[in-house]
Amino acid sequence: MIELLKYLRGYLRIRVWGFSPERFMNLCSNKGILIWNIVREGDVYYMNINLRGFWALRPIVRKTGTRVAVLERYGLPFFLPRLLKRKVFVMGLLMAAAFWIWSSLYIWNIEISGNYQITDDVFQSFLKENQVTVGMKKRDLDIEELEKEIRRQFSQITWASARLSGTKLLIDIKENDAIIISPEKKETQGTDLVAEYGGRVVSMIVRSGVPKVAIGDEVEAGCVLVEGKVPIYNEDATVREYYYVDADADIIIEHSMEFNDSLPFDYVRKEYTGREKTRYFLRFGGKEWKMPEDSPFLVYDSLIRESRPLLFEKLSIPIYTGSYTYREYVNVEHRYTDEEAKVLLNEKIMTFIANLQEKGVQIIEKDVKIGVDGQSWILYGDFLVQESVGKSADTEKVETGTDTPGESDTDE
Repeated sequence: MIELLKYLRGYLRIRVWGFSPERFMNLCSNKGILIWNIVREGDVYYMNINLRGFWALRPIVRKTGTRVAVLERYGLPFFLPRLLKRKVFVMGLLMAAAFWIWSSLYIWNIEISGNYQITDDVFQSFLKENQVTVGMKKRDLDIEELEKEIRRQFSQITWASARLSGTKLLIDIKENDAIIISPEKKETQGTDLVAEYGGRVVSMIVRSGVPKVAIGDEVEAGCVLVEGKVPIYNEDATVREYYYVDADADIIIEHSMEFNDSLPFDYVRKEYTGREKTRYFLRFGGKEWKMPEDSPFLVYDSLIRESRPLLFEKLSIPIYTGSYTYREYVNVEHRYTDEEAKVLLNEKIMTFIANLQEKGVQIIEKDVKIGVDGQSWILYGDFLVQESVGKSADTEKVETGTDTPGESDTDE
């Protein structure tokens, strides 16, 4: 704090020499003149003195027969005059301060945390509907009302907090993590499990419904595997009525599967000519300004480079600068070599196999061949696989007559 006061008031670095420098320093102390950082080099002394004390040195210098020379000047009184001579610098400094003050009045970034069930897109749409957007003025935001509206709009949110941190709007929410109790199932009209494709049943575990096939049976596409119509029998083994359920089972069918693909002999590849043009842009929020320019080349692609000045990043202001680099190219026809074709075709078949495994399909046997047909390579693949089967379909309803228990027709 003392150093700051010295800088604000200004001080000098002086050199003192002559008849009696020691008496000079004693008289300064008696007069209340502050001197510090005293260094002696032979008969010469170097020291710091404040401006007010320097102007009071004349009688002391005469009385002690010493001489004083100013070596350096420090502090605000010396800095300001030099600064004011640089008008462009001062103007830029004032404009930067004005921009900083202006930008601090707006919200330039919105961060949401604590949302797991509610996606960011849904929450951003909600904020937009309530006129809470990037670039809005801070004074137009009612934080308490926003918190209430969040809790009203989303029933799964039990706690919400919004606060401003600089130019950021931070929204913290907490969702209800209690166990969701599933509603009781309503009485169903019944559904069957139907085969999507044909094959041989290799595994079957039925949890609900009546199985219509057994392990080892050959089935066709559209065949009912498990029926959701459960019969209830009379004592004489006749069907009294049907009870309808949603058929539920794990059924695995073994069947064959084909995979065919092709790769043309010739293909078109980009070859860059080396000619490039650059177009600079400035982006502020959702608006972008580019340098005016016609289409640079007949055929080209674009490389976008984007950066954000550190000052705007710290203030969370969405100002970006960058460039579009347009690179000219020509389309040149090429022909795959045998090795290139085999690599690409193997990638196709490996992608197909990976997709099957991702779906839980087990591959039992495979037979893959590569051939040539006309102007392309042909990829043939025969697979023997085992995969789950069974899609839901409405159960066919059957009308049955019901007899009242204990009643029968008798002859008198």
